[in-house]
Amino acid sequence: MPMLGLSTYAYAWRRHPDASTPWSLLQVVDDAERLGVRLVQICDAPELENADPHALRCLRRATESRGMLLETGTKGVEPDHLRRHLVHALDLGATFVRSMLSSPRGVPTLPQAIAALGEVMPDFERNGVTLGLETYEQFSTAELIGVVEAVGSSHLGICLDPGNSVARLERPADVIAATAPHVVNLHIKDFAFSRSEAMIGFRFAGAPLGQGLLDYEAMVGVLASAGRHVNEIIEHWLPRQSTIAGTCELERQWVDDSVAYLRSRPVPVDA
Repeated sequence: MPMLGLSTYAYAWRRHPDASTPWSLLQVVDDAERLGVRLVQICDAPELENADPHALRCLRRATESRGMLLETGTKGVEPDHLRRHLVHALDLGATFVRSMLSSPRGVPTLPQAIAALGEVMPDFERNGVTLGLETYEQFSTAELIGVVEAVGSSHLGICLDPGNSVARLERPADVIAATAPHVVNLHIKDFAFSRSEAMIGFRFAGAPLGQGLLDYEAMVGVLASAGRHVNEIIEHWLPRQSTIAGTCELERQWVDDSVAYLRSRPVPVDA
């Protein structure tokens, strides 16, 4: 049964340097435990980029002692970079790594991405770890699917986040339908447009889950029809409020409400 999870992106403000006391990864795990959520996805976290293997193994023990699991996330597809994160995943006991084709280090061409992934995926396969490439505006959905299909690995798929592709003028429903056969992980965040000041332009930002444009029921229905029953990871695009303390408190409310919302669905994911 798919698991409900919390991403470190759902704690972006409480982990932000401007917070009075930025949260550690262990505090995120503690909060997930408070909510009865048994999965945490550590995504694009500084603690992973220059990780101390001993610290990772300590975090794994602390997480497993609570009956919880971890997933990880990074950016980029360079073989050496992905191999390093594969080691981090193994240290943490994670069987899923999320990445993106592009990274702060550069944007590969499609042939470069295919070649890099073709080189590294046998390592993931041997270790039983799945790699999910996230939908993002830097590449079209068709291009991302083309990369996954060209590599042809049983442990390579798509991490679906339909809100990200709006910046490429791709409709979320179209992204969901196209990627469904390849989805191996699902990011859950809601989003909405609002008019900017003086009605000049729009702002596209996060919304409380269930109150924006994400049609959650339709999305999971499409995935189920494609035989994809995957972990669902809560994230947020919470805009900064007038104070960091107020932003952190609203973030707490969004996390709590998102967990409650997903548990209230007709076919809830496993907590």
